[in-house]
Amino acid sequence: MAKKPKKEENPKVHKDLEGFKMSINSFGEISSSFSIEKLNEFLNKNVEDKKLKDREDIDDIKEGKSSDS
Repeated sequence: MAKKPKKEENPKVHKDLEGFKMSINSFGEISSSFSIEKLNEFLNKNVEDKKLKDREDIDDIKEGKSSDS
């Protein structure tokens, strides 16, 4: 029995990432429909960094304050 081709569906994504697509070409290079800066901004806003969660000055870092001032 022949396999039916899968219908290509768009994955469910966060509303801020609507239209986001990634692909890998034949050379192994990753291409994306969003810029790296936009992806990093989204991740910084929505994902907790486990390495920094126990730091006391994390709120200052998130607000953009430096510890030097």
